[in-house]
Amino acid sequence: MVVPLTPPDTVSGVTSHSPQAVLIGPPGSGKSTVGRLLAGRLGCGFADADADIEAAEGRPIPDIFTEDGEPYFRELEERIVAEGLTRHDGVFSLGGGAVLSAVTRQRLAGHAVVFLNVGLTVGMRRTGLSTARPLLAGVNPRATFKALLEERLPLYREVAAVEVVTDERTPDEVVEEILVARKRQEGK
Repeated sequence: MVVPLTPPDTVSGVTSHSPQAVLIGPPGSGKSTVGRLLAGRLGCGFADADADIEAAEGRPIPDIFTEDGEPYFRELEERIVAEGLTRHDGVFSLGGGAVLSAVTRQRLAGHAVVFLNVGLTVGMRRTGLSTARPLLAGVNPRATFKALLEERLPLYREVAAVEVVTDERTPDEVVEEILVARKRQEGK
């Protein structure tokens, strides 16, 4: 089924086509891995905003950053997230920096947003020095990752309905905690 996309300049609300869960969190928190597992447990589809961006642009995210810069990427990300929030009705994973947009944070209101939190040490171990993560490239990736966590932590918490710490936990354990939190919220 094709659902009409919300224009990027309007703020969409929760609809019957809204995701069952929206995963947010820093790089290395497990959004893609947990998202696929959660979708399987819920019996729904999985979509990744970063994959949607790459499909729309026909090139990888690091190339977008290199060729067009971060401001262009963030504008594109804002539009893709807005579309995804009305088009995807399963589990939708956002890029780590999507919450930097005030418009995106506003669009997330009312959605079942799950913040997958990861600490500095574990996040660095999981991401390594991946060239697929352009914001972590550079002279001191650890300091960059630390600054990224400090800047974004309040924004993740601002929009999240549920926070799950993923440090030293298996993806299955994280999914189980999300499902338990979901049942608790449904019982309210």
